[in-house]
Amino acid sequence: MTELKTRPNDKSVREFLERLESEQRRGEAFTLLALFSRVTQRDPVMWGDSIVGFGSYSYTNSRGEFSWLMTGFSPRKRNMTLYVMQGFDGLEDDLKGLGKVKHAKSCLYVNKLSDIDLGKLEGFLTKVVADMESRFDCS
Repeated sequence: MTELKTRPNDKSVREFLERLESEQRRGEAFTLLALFSRVTQRDPVMWGDSIVGFGSYSYTNSRGEFSWLMTGFSPRKRNMTLYVMQGFDGLEDDLKGLGKVKHAKSCLYVNKLSDIDLGKLEGFLTKVVADMESRFDCS
């Protein structure tokens, strides 16, 4: 069976965020930490070296059974990456209301939080989390 490289660990989320070089990115990361914690009602956990994850779920594919974060974010140098694991099908209208964002299969990219409506992001994440919880046994 294939082993995923990115795994949850006991590294400190707060210490990781405090070490971010950019003061702006650091502030944005703490804003997202509070938002994701409120929406998910779960404690943040480091996944690998740079992903802050909330909750987890199990899935099976042709390579085996795996556990992955339910949602989370990563404060990258270029942008904030928010993880929407179920993808964006059916969420197109919600995306339009967020502001200046880009997305790929399960990643939402935000250059800076001032580019988006944080209230609408909270509503969007609430919908995303509820959908994940309805599809999977999320812990």
